[in-house]
Amino acid sequence: MIRVLLADDHGLVREGLRGLLAKAADIEVAAEAATGDEVLARVKEADFDVALLDLSMPGLSGLALIKRLKAEKPKLRILVLSMHGESQYAARALKAGASGYLTKDSAAAQLLGAIRKIAAGGVQISEAAAAQLIGAGGTADAPHAALSDREYEVLRRIVAGGSVTEIADALNLSVKTVSTHKARILEKLNLAGTAELVRYAIEHGLTDDRA
Repeated sequence: MIRVLLADDHGLVREGLRGLLAKAADIEVAAEAATGDEVLARVKEADFDVALLDLSMPGLSGLALIKRLKAEKPKLRILVLSMHGESQYAARALKAGASGYLTKDSAAAQLLGAIRKIAAGGVQISEAAAAQLIGAGGTADAPHAALSDREYEVLRRIVAGGSVTEIADALNLSVKTVSTHKARILEKLNLAGTAELVRYAIEHGLTDDRA
């Protein structure tokens, strides 16, 4: 039996995924979480084979959460299920420690297959995203490819409408540190301010498309 930790901040999404996974005789939803902090707490409390992880949750999330989970339980397999386009986030997620990446519009059979695949030690990723991991992807030369994982996370939260103070609270950073990250992001992308940053993110598919 594959023990799955289901993590998403939307109750309806978790309910739908729980119903889907219940149809598989070899997969069990052993626990659920609605925030990054809850995910970390569940992982500390028990062992799971696979964490089915939303990339955008309140508090600790994204690449930082993946790294924390792998540090806590190195053998835990992580499958990211996200609204973010794979071409923009999959390579970074796998570098952070995830074993697979699927977008939320993936077919049910593909999700079940991905869970079984990574639980068995495999990796679930498209050829395009795999190419980016070895530096052959088309976005490898884009300006945002030069951002660090932390800068990428700050960028994502800025574009989602978070203030510097809100981002600092969510990432457990000081306001000054977040402001410094923001300044470096703008410098690396050669942008003048938040409005241009949002426009850049939309043009390059870096926005979170969730309603």
